[in-house]
Amino acid sequence: MNPQKNLLEPKTEEELELYSSASSLSDMEIFIFPDLMYSLVLANIMSPEIWKWREEKWFANIEKKSLTYKINRIRQYIMDHYVFNLDLETWGLTTKEKELNRFKNFIDPAALAQSNALFGYGGDKYYYDVDIRRHFGLDKYAADVVPYWKTETVEAMNAFLFKEGYLTGAGECVSLSALYVAALFIVGRIPLHNIFMIGTPLHSQNFIAENDGFITNNRRIVTKKMWYNGTELSAKARRSIENERITIVSHLSGVVHTFYKRAEMKPERYDYFKKSFCRFLEAPISFEYFSNFLYSRECYWNGFQYRHIRNGKECYIPLTGLFSTQRSSKNRLDNESRQALIDEMDSRYFSLSPLHDRVLLNDIEEYLNANPAPDFESFSGFLHQMLQGPYFADKQKMIEELGAFLKITPRLPDAGQKEFVEYPELSLNPNQSREEICRYLHQEAQNGHRLAILSLYAWRDMENTSWQPFIKAAVERNPVSVKESEGMTTEEILRTLSSMENQSIYDGARLAQPDEVWNFKRGDGIEKALLLWNILKNRNTALRAQLKVEETQAELSVSENGKQTEVWRFVSTKHLQKSLSL
Repeated sequence: MNPQKNLLEPKTEEELELYSSASSLSDMEIFIFPDLMYSLVLANIMSPEIWKWREEKWFANIEKKSLTYKINRIRQYIMDHYVFNLDLETWGLTTKEKELNRFKNFIDPAALAQSNALFGYGGDKYYYDVDIRRHFGLDKYAADVVPYWKTETVEAMNAFLFKEGYLTGAGECVSLSALYVAALFIVGRIPLHNIFMIGTPLHSQNFIAENDGFITNNRRIVTKKMWYNGTELSAKARRSIENERITIVSHLSGVVHTFYKRAEMKPERYDYFKKSFCRFLEAPISFEYFSNFLYSRECYWNGFQYRHIRNGKECYIPLTGLFSTQRSSKNRLDNESRQALIDEMDSRYFSLSPLHDRVLLNDIEEYLNANPAPDFESFSGFLHQMLQGPYFADKQKMIEELGAFLKITPRLPDAGQKEFVEYPELSLNPNQSREEICRYLHQEAQNGHRLAILSLYAWRDMENTSWQPFIKAAVERNPVSVKESEGMTTEEILRTLSSMENQSIYDGARLAQPDEVWNFKRGDGIEKALLLWNILKNRNTALRAQLKVEETQAELSVSENGKQTEVWRFVSTKHLQKSLSL
């Protein structure tokens, strides 16, 4: 790597805020600076942590397997090793006033309110049956208080193993999305060309535009077949796309953002994404999908029955009995396992006479077998005639819900309202080694490529980036260590730091932020010095300090009103050299 110094110094206040945000990576910062979403992906690709997965027996010979096998293997590994985490305690709290003031020169506050659940956005009504602040546990705080919800690098996700109460790694939805993209690229050897990151006000997912398409949803992978299987899990996966506008679509070639006119993704890539995504979100009318729709709507179960030949005689089964059994079975009504599902059922569900006022599902199945994939208008007319009786007082409502189940029209950023600007796309391929990718991104950063520069800041490269943005983030956006050390004397804080393992969660010349050190109870001497400075500076803004880093030692000298008050020294294994006024 090129050791040239200060090449990546921020040249403006906007760049300082942008580079600083790459160190803290909160959900709010990613909305304001959408390039940060992909910078985290590239930071994870540079990290040695995911490359270690290639050596796991679980992934033996994965490069020779099918795409579906690769994706499912990676999915199971992520499910086994990470949990979803979105608590208030991990990364602490801030205030709306503070964040709105910070971003006032970048975006209109009204636009921020449309993007973030904690700045006015209420979310779709299906998500929460309670006030959104109560849902997140914020109701016990003043109305102005909001969480940081920082996005974790893979190192921070892995470090949750050191946090009390966690048995695996953890991360929030953007963290898991970025982890998936990097893992699909590194372990699955899947090119980044057809992987798109999707951000909504309340969620982050990925769309893999290969075969029929795949969606990553937190730790899970959803295929098109799963998208339409009518289960509770698929309903949860569908909610954000069904009910929220998509604010960010991020790709290696750039970003399209709802509120920014300028779009840097290649227009042909965005068009390909839109067409592929919309195909994924539309299904033909078939008995399988009609049955799955009914499975997802218990309110309609009482209106249907199924005719079956049992012991040579016709019998009738209420749909309520079929689907109640299906809930705890591996077998399903919609496929070839139907007979096995019926064999599981209690005999009390079987009637020798047709059930009164219930529509016969067999008639609908026969119609669809005779008229495969009819247009929706024709099938709606057929259904309108079929849905008779007291259970279908509002048959039109059910037909409209079926249409919405079979086809979602995503609320994407409007390409017609964007000014697409050609921007050099980074060139990465799965056949490159980690070392080649690191060298390439460092070189592109030195050539001024903005995404490459941000990736180095997100990766916490302290040799080839300015320390100013990192330290700005350290003292402005690490409230947990400040809050939890309240009431502790400086000596007690030093004893706490001394009791921590003297090992960083980041390898090489990379550094953790203060709250990462505090949360995971470990850190290099430089990191401990900055953690101490974060606490002291937030207690007394009049303090000034000098940080001197020399190979194996970090020295923090604190002064007030021009007079030196204290000097503390910490052991470092980072082999960095730096002298900074704080």
